[in-house]
Amino acid sequence: MSNEQLEKLATAVGVSVHWVDANARPQTVSPEVLCNVLEALGYPAGSREAIDASLQRLQTERHGGSAPPLLTVDADSPLNLSAWFAPHTPFTLHLEDGASINSVLDAQAVLPALAPVGYQQLEIDGQQLTIAVAPRTCYSMAMACKDDTPRAWGLTTQVYSLRREGDGGFGDTQALENLVRSAGERGADALAISPMHAMFADDPQRYSPYSPSSRLFFNALYASPGTLLGERAWRQAIEDSGVADELQRLEALPLIDWPAAAAAKWRALRKLYEAFSAGTHPLQEDFASFRHAGGEALENHCRFEAIRESAASLNISANWHEWPEDFKQPRSQAVSLFAAAHAGDIGFHAFVQWLIARGLERTQTAARAAGMRIGLIADLAVGADGAGSQAWSRQDELLSALTVGAPPDVLNRQGQSWGISAFSPEGLKRNGFRAFIEMLRASFAHAGGLRIDHVMGLQRLWVIPVGASPKEGAYLNFPLDDMLRLLCLESWRHKAIVLGEDLGTVPEGLHDKLSSRAILGMRVLLFEQQHGQFKPILDWSADALATTSTHDLPTLAGWINELDIEWHSRLGHVDAQAERHWREERSREYDGLRHALSQNNQGFAADTEDSALIIDASIRYLGHTRAPLVLLPVEDALGVLEQANLPGTVDSHPNWRRRLPAASHTLLDQEDAARRLELLSQARQQAAERDR
Repeated sequence: MSNEQLEKLATAVGVSVHWVDANARPQTVSPEVLCNVLEALGYPAGSREAIDASLQRLQTERHGGSAPPLLTVDADSPLNLSAWFAPHTPFTLHLEDGASINSVLDAQAVLPALAPVGYQQLEIDGQQLTIAVAPRTCYSMAMACKDDTPRAWGLTTQVYSLRREGDGGFGDTQALENLVRSAGERGADALAISPMHAMFADDPQRYSPYSPSSRLFFNALYASPGTLLGERAWRQAIEDSGVADELQRLEALPLIDWPAAAAAKWRALRKLYEAFSAGTHPLQEDFASFRHAGGEALENHCRFEAIRESAASLNISANWHEWPEDFKQPRSQAVSLFAAAHAGDIGFHAFVQWLIARGLERTQTAARAAGMRIGLIADLAVGADGAGSQAWSRQDELLSALTVGAPPDVLNRQGQSWGISAFSPEGLKRNGFRAFIEMLRASFAHAGGLRIDHVMGLQRLWVIPVGASPKEGAYLNFPLDDMLRLLCLESWRHKAIVLGEDLGTVPEGLHDKLSSRAILGMRVLLFEQQHGQFKPILDWSADALATTSTHDLPTLAGWINELDIEWHSRLGHVDAQAERHWREERSREYDGLRHALSQNNQGFAADTEDSALIIDASIRYLGHTRAPLVLLPVEDALGVLEQANLPGTVDSHPNWRRRLPAASHTLLDQEDAARRLELLSQARQQAAERDR
């Protein structure tokens, strides 16, 4: 077979044969890697005949006569339908408000810009399809703040790290509610939180919030049942399950013991469900309504959890890829029969989803009541585990034979594999972007904003066949414009802002596209410098949020004290020479930061050695930037040393296990935090006055 034919197929499928690495060097994907990636995408390419057959199939799928079930268009723009329909074809456009428009396509088979923003139904030539008419931008900071030059601020927190009395060893929605009330009272407009996606109920060893089972549902362990069903009912469930002493022990630990804490809470939740089901609780009707509204998607997730829990008794693997064929299909008779026989288990998983959803809803209501103009900002992980619920229930729309990662670069010479699966571009189109839309709706459901992790994934992702090295991957391109329009439409419908985590190698032109859609980028203090020369405050982007750090980076205190370098040295990630160079570079950056702070903070000396003063000045510095939103990690407000996650580690660093030093309702009363929040609030007010 010829490379030319292979590359033609790859390009047609959306795989980039040629790409540019982080050092601006052109790269070409080898024929062998292309074959393997195409095979994993479902397009055999091992021979000339296989390639020809794959190309023919692709042509038939895309141009088989029928239009795709959903097309997107910007508001007030015409839509070219000439690929599927003839000029002057009559049509009926059924609008969401119940009205209908009868007309004909023009001489170029273009649908005129007749429809308002929304999902409109087009009936044409015997076909029915959805036209998603999108606003030009997402719901913006200016709209949320009712201010053309917003200068808002908020906090970020890891939900599990929060504390409250009786939490059982990790944070929950009640602790989160306490924090939003406290932050709102101090003038914060937002609280950005770690991902709340559903994990694997039967496997508490998996607790990284960025490797979920499903991004359609929530991690029920974060539920605080007492806020919904009453503390008495919850305490009784704890007593009946015999875990009271265990929960008390877990609460006192310095780090979260996820396996033990999860096991104890699941036992108590089971007892709570038994009592709830057996009685006549006034909220049973609300639960039934929630379950009905959840429809097939919720039912599938609950069935998946129940099957995994019964895997041993069914004599099957926990990994659905290894299940018998009739169990691999969510709509099969075998799965229906299982569901009928395990109705109680499935009902339990629906019950805990109800608990967590209502808890998050209550928290967002509390945030707005406390004066926050945005409230919670949810975090959307870049993918889901290929062995999880979302991949099982949406098999045609997720690429479970490929994992997502990053190509080799200076910091990771072997590349990275994140162990998660991504959407299938072709599968999304075939199914009218159903899985993408339902995921956005789930993410926006109880929030005033959404942070999209690795937002570059809307344009392209580095995909690797399962079991292959990260080096043996390629970039897969996505229908960016369609996805951006749908994101804008759902953002408007939920009146929620959108943030895009655009740190790292960003494809050319993506920044401009995101900015034009009012999607805020992300600028981190530690990165806004070159060789120790930090960017002046007025040079910071007005199209991005500003923050001191992220969960994957050292805290400010940790950075100042070189704790991140110490960790990497201790774990053998760097040799003595690399460590020495790193510390020398850090010293230059440290001097550069203090110099920049001295230029923008009256009374701050460039030779200051006091970490607390440097953190104070850094927060003031960010507050004075032109960023429409400044997000301050709670860890930096408190001056915490350790970071939440150390990339490149699994068990050698306590990732996703650290807890904050005080209860969430008093956390911001701590002397350092109270002072820094006041400094940030004042700096934001000054920036607003300067820029108006």
